[in-house]
Amino acid sequence: MTLERTIERKLVAGVKAMGGIAYKWVSPGNTGVPDRIIIFPDGKIEFVELKTETNKPTPLQVAQMKRLKERNCVVYVLRGENAVNEYLDVHAIRLGIDAKP
Repeated sequence: MTLERTIERKLVAGVKAMGGIAYKWVSPGNTGVPDRIIIFPDGKIEFVELKTETNKPTPLQVAQMKRLKERNCVVYVLRGENAVNEYLDVHAIRLGIDAKP
C-alpha cells in the first residue's frame, strides 16, 4: 500500500507540472481542514484531502469539508495513487496540458 506522504508528493508534483500551486493547508484552531489548497494556472481553486486506499476522512474532516462545500468550494477526497492520477489527468485534459511531472 502506498503511504499518504507518497500520494501527496505525487499530487504536488503533478499540479506543479501543470503550472499550478499545491499549498499545504495548516489552519491553527481549525483542525481537520483538507491537506492541500490547489490553485490551477487558470485560477480554479480546489481543496484536496489525501488518504491511502483504505483510510477514510475522520468525522472532524468530514465536518470541515462540509463547511467548505456549503460555501460553494470544490472539495475532493483522493484515496490512493490511482485517484491522484485520475485527478491530475482530468485537470490536464481540462487545461490542455501534460500532467506528467
